[in-house]
Amino acid sequence: MPHRTLGDLTVSAIGLGAMPLSIEGRPDEDRAVATLHAALDAGITLIDTADSYHWHPDETGHNERLIARALARYGGDTADVLVATKGGRGRPGDGSWTVDGHPSHLKRACEASLGRLGTEAIGLYQLHKPDPRVPWAESVGALRDLLDAGKIRHAGISNVTVGQIREARAILGDGLVSVQNRFSPAVRDSEPELRLATAEGLAFLPWSPLGGISRSSLDGPSGPVSAGTAFHRVAAEHGVSPQQVCLAWLLSLSPRVIPLPGASRPASIADSARAAGLTLGEEQLALLNAARLPDAGQ
Repeated sequence: MPHRTLGDLTVSAIGLGAMPLSIEGRPDEDRAVATLHAALDAGITLIDTADSYHWHPDETGHNERLIARALARYGGDTADVLVATKGGRGRPGDGSWTVDGHPSHLKRACEASLGRLGTEAIGLYQLHKPDPRVPWAESVGALRDLLDAGKIRHAGISNVTVGQIREARAILGDGLVSVQNRFSPAVRDSEPELRLATAEGLAFLPWSPLGGISRSSLDGPSGPVSAGTAFHRVAAEHGVSPQQVCLAWLLSLSPRVIPLPGASRPASIADSARAAGLTLGEEQLALLNAARLPDAGQ
């Protein structure tokens, strides 16, 4: 597994987005643990979670506890595994999401995550989403306080704009190491944030990175090839899955990109991990860069 840098850390070039293991439609615990172990077996050393990755209202932290149990039961060395968690969102249990970026909430959430993960300091703690009711500088200031208190070792921000990245950088300095935004063949509106993260030496962690490569996106209007068509075409040329091609394409965009594909089956994350060793040709990359979903509007 090739590696990339995240602050002063070295992590696998492909991470695991663990959310599908705990929300609606989640697998049973045996399969969830097997999926996490398959990721570790494949060389993945970055696991992304959040206290809000749960289904029912009374199980906040379900995903964090699951990961902690899986790591404890793993037979191999987990010393280099970075569990990156997030605070600032909630799930009432009706399928909706809430946002709470108040500093007091973020600090309480961090303390609770520390307990669930069973660690003295969280390797990467991320502000899950800006709260429009709270000044951005106050929310980010809570991360500064957590860094200064030694509760977290590195800070990250998620679902942010260029301006919010710049402001967070001014507050956190080198303590800010990552930006996690949605980015995929279907959703590319965070290209400015990706460019800024690269220029600032920040890791860029695409969430939901596989959007737009399903067969449902194959049939588009005449003219430029659709995203689904392009990724399936290149996959056929290499004899691999479209998912691998998508992740390899993301890796090609910047040396700071570390995709976080979700998975709920061992075979899925094992397949995704192999994308780190896939090299795409210049013509293939040009095709993928130009491809868009017919209705993406980007």
